[in-house]
Amino acid sequence: MERFRPQLNAHGVTEQQWRVLRALAEVDAIDIGALSQWIALSTPSLSRMLPDMETRGLIKRRRHKADGRVVIIALAPRGRSLFERMSTESERIYHELEAAVGRSSIEVLTRALDTLIGGLGHSTGAALPPPTTALARQKA
Repeated sequence: MERFRPQLNAHGVTEQQWRVLRALAEVDAIDIGALSQWIALSTPSLSRMLPDMETRGLIKRRRHKADGRVVIIALAPRGRSLFERMSTESERIYHELEAAVGRSSIEVLTRALDTLIGGLGHSTGAALPPPTTALARQKA
């Protein structure tokens, strides 16, 4: 992360906020519980950071139509723009890392980390949670 932190700091984004932005860039909208599972961040921690992200215009929040207890979040246009700018820079940093240590080393490390995370009973966040979320119920 030491190579990525300067970029995050330059944009005023924490590591956890970047995880939220990256995940929301992959979906139209998602409920907080599903997002929490997907990015491996506790729901209370996620709930505490969302108001700031909304105030900054990075995300949009709304209540689920059928169940007002459920909050649906999506990337706001400003958040999408920030994600696109930052992802270009992140890609450059990833390429630098790959050039420094080699693609095969990164692949071995990634597989080892996936195995470790899986062995601990946690999702790697590589895929969306199953469509049991409030968003899936809403679209149905």
